[in-house]
Order: sequence, then C-alpha cells, then structure tokens
Amino acid sequence: MEDDSEPEQSSWAYLPDVCLRHVFHWLDDRDRSRAALVCKKWSCAMHSGSLWRCRTITFYGQPSRARTLEFQSALWYTKKFGKYLKHLEIKLSNPYNTPFIKKFQVIMRGLLSHLGKCNSHLVSLSIKYLELDCLIWKNVVRAQFIKNLAAFLKRMSNQLDYLNLKGARITLEEGCELLNSLSSLTNRSFISEINIEDFFSLHLSVYSSALFHQTMSKFHRLTILTFNYNCISDELLDILRERSSHSLCTLNIKCHIHDPHGQVVSGMSWANLAKRAPKLNVNFFFERVMKHDQLARILLEEIPVRSISLRSCYFSDPDWTMRPTLTNLLPAYWHGLQKLTLELNNDHELLDNELLQLILSCKRLLFLKVWAFLSVSFMERLLQNRAERKCILTTIKVRIYTAQDDSTEEERLLADIYRKFKYLIDSELNYFVITYPMV
Repeated sequence: MEDDSEPEQSSWAYLPDVCLRHVFHWLDDRDRSRAALVCKKWSCAMHSGSLWRCRTITFYGQPSRARTLEFQSALWYTKKFGKYLKHLEIKLSNPYNTPFIKKFQVIMRGLLSHLGKCNSHLVSLSIKYLELDCLIWKNVVRAQFIKNLAAFLKRMSNQLDYLNLKGARITLEEGCELLNSLSSLTNRSFISEINIEDFFSLHLSVYSSALFHQTMSKFHRLTILTFNYNCISDELLDILRERSSHSLCTLNIKCHIHDPHGQVVSGMSWANLAKRAPKLNVNFFFERVMKHDQLARILLEEIPVRSISLRSCYFSDPDWTMRPTLTNLLPAYWHGLQKLTLELNNDHELLDNELLQLILSCKRLLFLKVWAFLSVSFMERLLQNRAERKCILTTIKVRIYTAQDDSTEEERLLADIYRKFKYLIDSELNYFVITYPMV
C-alpha cells in the first residue's frame, strides 16, 4: 500500500520570519548567500532590510586571496543592499603605496555616488585613519577624494547623526570644507555626534582660526564632540554654549605633545558652558603632556571633569614630576572624577602615598588603571581601604613596574594579597594586577 501522506518537513520550515532573520543576522556574507539558495522563504528573508543595516568594508593594503574575496563580497552587498544601510564603516588597513590609494579613491567615488543616490536611511558614517598628510596621497587624488566625500556629506546632511573622521590629518581649509558640508543645505547642522580627533594635521593652531569658529557655529544639536585640545578657545566654548548647551553631554579632548596647547582659556568660559549645559562631562586624554605647568594651564577647576588619562608612553623625563599633579591639580575634581588612567615611567619618584590619597579623596572614582613604579604594599593598602568602604572602586587594573629582572618575590607578595582579599575581589571588583620588569 502506497503512502500518500506529505513528507514531514523540518521544524525550520515553520520558523517565523522574525526568528529566521535573527539567526541570519549572525552569518557572514558567504553563509548568507548559501542560505538564500535553500528555498524561497529563506531567500525572501535574506532580502530583509534589517539584515543589511550595518556594514564594514576594509580596504587591505596587502591583500591575500581570502581578504580580496571578503572585500569584494562586502562591496558587492553594500551596493546591492545599499538602500537599507544605516551604519557604514570604512577601514583603510596598512596603505602602502600611491597606486593602492588611487584605487581606494576610485572605488570610494563610485560607492559614495551610488549610496548618495539610493540611500535615505544612513545615520552613521565612520572613516578613520585616512592620514591624508602622508606622501602616498598625491595632491590630485587627495583633492578628488575630499571633493567626493564633501559631496556625499552634503547629500546625507539631513539624515546623518554620527560622523567619525578620526585621524584624517588634513589642512584647516580642507577640514572646514568637510564639516561645512554637513550644513550646506540649511546653513545649520543637527548632527549629534562628531569625532574629529586628529582630524587636522599636526602643529596646527586651530584655536586661533576664525574659519573654524564659523564652521562650528553651524552645529546646533551636538551631544558628543571628540576633538583635540588645539581646537579649544574661549570662542569655541562660547559657541558650544550658545548653540548646543541644551543637548551637549560629553566632550572628549585629546592633548598630544606635538599639538599646540599653549593657548590661554579662561575658567569663566568653562564655567559659563557648564552652567548652561548641566549634563556636560569632560574626558581628557593626555599623550606625553606631563609637566605640571602645562597641565595647570589646561586642567582648570571649573571644568566638569569625569575622566582623566595621563600617558607618558614609556618616555622618562627628569624635567617633570607627577607629584604636584597628584596633590595639587587632580584633587580639584574630587566631586566628579569617575575614571583615572595613569601610564607613567616614574622611575625617579615613588608615588604610593600621593596616589592613594588622591583615590580616597575622589568620592565617585570607579575605575583605576595605573602602569607605574609602585611598591607592592600599595595594593594591600588600596584593597584594605576598599574593604573598609573608604573608596568605591569597581575596576582596578595595575601594572607594577620594577627595575629588576626577577620579580618572583613581588609576584609572591601579590598572590598573598589576593588571597587575603579574595572575598572582596571575587564578589565586587574587576581586578587585574601584575608586575612588569622595566629594564
């Protein structure tokens, strides 16, 4: 007797589309293309816009066959489903010669032109570390790329909410041209987040530029602004107060040793901004700017500082000492400082007492990362104070530098300290402490 019943279908055949799309979300391009061939239902699910809202395209300077296929796939899918894109990230990995840069510029011209015509959803664009001041960027190629990008930003200016051009390293005029593209249609921009850290070339005194101030005055709804200290002036702070104080939440400010930072900014300008923008938090990142007089000119007590990072990058300079900064400058932020990072080659001074006192004085400090010459006993004292609730740290990451090749004894002491406070560390702390020979 023949069996006329329908063949039993897999449970996958009854999976709702929303669940199917959630599964497909985790597949790479190759697996997605294979899944689309299984049946009509899967093919339809694969063409759902929700699967193609985010895309990262990496241009590899020295591609292997696998990387070339990955890039071609990402590019093809970006063009095919470009109308659905909401978040686009472009990465330029190890560009090594002018022909490669020329190819990058030509591909980007076509890609941006296509997206400019078909996409009405893009809210986030990131193109980091272009380093347009490098010699491999010939003048004609560089000018054409900036022109194409400016035209694209102009088209997307009404919908774009986030722009990251960190590390572009361009001239003042070129940088302002790109930023002005975001407001060219209405003479004002309502983008909420911009990252222009290392956006301008090294050594530029952007803070004295009327063109830059005019450009920044067109932004009326900034929430997060990431940039370099060589952009800061009383004029810029007044512009932020007048245009974006109702929305401004975060300023991320990098100060590098090679960027000009000798300008005088008044505490009154910071105070006026903080008063009009009550939600404002400021995060400072210092790279090899360690001298007390330099820091004192920047770290004014009127600034609502939430985070400070001081990094000497393994450089040791007998002309600077960290003690005055720990005892005189940073305690001014005792009421608001939540995150402190210190990476110091302080082989000429021991800072145990000063650092511990600073930590105890900062009543809201949650995150501590220290790479420095410290005694192992510092950790025991810190944990004891934490156990006694004299501070509220939740993250402790410490690399104790030592001038000795053999740190066996220090490691043993650290192990003893861990065992002593294991109950606290395991239940309440994100804790990582090691010794590190610096010889």
